[in-house]
Amino acid sequence: MQNMITITFPNGGSREYPSGVSGLGVAESISGGLAREALAVTVNGTVRDLLFPIESDATVQILTWKDDAGKEVYWHSSSHLMAHAVLELFPEAKFGVGPAIDQGFYYDIDIDHVLTPEDLARIEEKMKDLAREDRPFERKVLTKQEAIDFWKERGDEYKLELIDGLDEENEVISCYTEGSFTDLCRGPHLPSAGRIKYVKLLNISGSYWKGDAKNKQLQRIYGISFPKKSELEEYLERLEEARKRDHRKLGRELELFAFHEVSPGAPFWLPRGMVLFRELQKLIRSLLDSAGYEEILTPILVKKELWEQSGHWQHYQEHMFLVEDSEDEIYSLKPMNCPESTYVYRHKVRSYRDLPLRYSEIGTNHRNELSGALNGMFRVRQFHMDDAHLYVRPDQIQDEITALLRLVERFYKMFGFDTYYALSTRPEDAMGDPELWETAEKSLAESLAENGIDYKLNPGDGAFYGPKIDISVRDALRRSWQLATIQLDFQMPERFELEYIDEKNERRRPVMIHRAIMGSMERFIGVLIEHFAGAFPIWLSPVQVAVLPISDQFMDYAAEVASSLRSRGVRCELDSRNEKIGYKIRDWEVHKVPYMLIVGEKEQSSRSVSVRRHREGDLGSQSLTAFEEHLLQEITDKIL
Repeated sequence: MQNMITITFPNGGSREYPSGVSGLGVAESISGGLAREALAVTVNGTVRDLLFPIESDATVQILTWKDDAGKEVYWHSSSHLMAHAVLELFPEAKFGVGPAIDQGFYYDIDIDHVLTPEDLARIEEKMKDLAREDRPFERKVLTKQEAIDFWKERGDEYKLELIDGLDEENEVISCYTEGSFTDLCRGPHLPSAGRIKYVKLLNISGSYWKGDAKNKQLQRIYGISFPKKSELEEYLERLEEARKRDHRKLGRELELFAFHEVSPGAPFWLPRGMVLFRELQKLIRSLLDSAGYEEILTPILVKKELWEQSGHWQHYQEHMFLVEDSEDEIYSLKPMNCPESTYVYRHKVRSYRDLPLRYSEIGTNHRNELSGALNGMFRVRQFHMDDAHLYVRPDQIQDEITALLRLVERFYKMFGFDTYYALSTRPEDAMGDPELWETAEKSLAESLAENGIDYKLNPGDGAFYGPKIDISVRDALRRSWQLATIQLDFQMPERFELEYIDEKNERRRPVMIHRAIMGSMERFIGVLIEHFAGAFPIWLSPVQVAVLPISDQFMDYAAEVASSLRSRGVRCELDSRNEKIGYKIRDWEVHKVPYMLIVGEKEQSSRSVSVRRHREGDLGSQSLTAFEEHLLQEITDKIL
């Protein structure tokens, strides 16, 4: 008699199946056409191929395109299919890595041919031909020597280098074959290539092997794929809209910031950009002041001993800018603020009555990013972090994290963002006692549960000193951005021997909570530019009102209007150019100023203004006083 196992489903229901049943077999037993939609399966939380045999009791979820993990498998398989197509067209090609990413996939390729857009079109067509053959993705487990022999025969030094770094005792070495193409891969993959329907290869970029500028530069092909044509068309429309919203393009056009080779990866803030910078600082400071924070500021240049004590020297040194002084002392520009806040804490003896202590800091940080990885405001070398470090008693953890979660939600609602949460757990290079890690992870999970927040688990994605709650937002184009983070840290107080005196006059360790809401202010501003397409809400807009006289004879009244607005705190510009009014209106529309006030003979005689709103056009004539009152209320209420 065949052994039976119990499969439990995400809804809590369960059913018995013969041992060895595959995910596909489970899907076929469920009505509603699930088998046609199935892409892969999770078995006890691990994503597997749909044909993976389940041999003991397990919790199982059939993954479809609706699931993020299902999309990842779809895109990973598309990357594999693209590599197959490249090899068909360029038999000398060698391959680096080809993962799924947040939106689509890429593969790093070494060929003696500079790829062109025409080549991408050829590769796309070849992918379609291969997909029509509908060959299965077949997995095979190899010994390390078998893998070495296979790729040595093919002369692919990149795969051989990857194999050399694998530990046969602790890692399963596997490959996947689809048609005539075999790739070193952990998987999982789709059942067959025919599931890949609509593909678009997007662009080509250079990429150093393993991200190291000392290694050879490969060609990276980016692509996207979908099961339905309508989804691909919708994505391409969003992509075109994203190009129009590119913060680097709008940053130049709106005169917000500039980049120069004299300081790669560090923005030069222009006056209008500094308005955004200051307004966001003003906003975050007002929220933190009302939440009981105290602001501190710590040095940018710090001796390496601090980083050795914190653990950053061992875990993060490659990302740090090092400086040697005239006395051969080694310093680093700080990549983050947390270790130095411990010196503020240790400034005097702390009592249990002093806690929680909430220290905020808008610190200037530097990280030694590879030049090829720099990307406008999204990846920079110098940035400002709206940081905070909270020192709490263990019994205060839940209340403080709840307050932080509410603060984050309140902040993001001001910009119209929806929020999404993830819990990132202990990484492989974690520092400190595993039991403390387990305690910290449990505390964060309980905080999320107590606040009724759904979240996904990111195993192994925590910081080296503690687990964290990562908070992402979706922008106007439904793109996801991971911005805020809340990290629970038992390690730093241990390493810096932080203490407080409890009610029994005994010494205790505080717990440290790291948190950032905007994260990097530079990156957050880049996201805002693209989210609003440069048309910021009026409270944030660098120029809130432009005053446009119809001709020079009304310049005095226009200056009077501008002066009145400025006296009430409105950011206003008087357009005194000798240009026609139609040209001025079009130009200010391009600069996305929220309001234009047109003044001529009628407005001057009636002490009024003719109001135009960006994207809405003419709103009619109003008295200057009425317009000012309406405008100030809109600014105060932070209307979106």
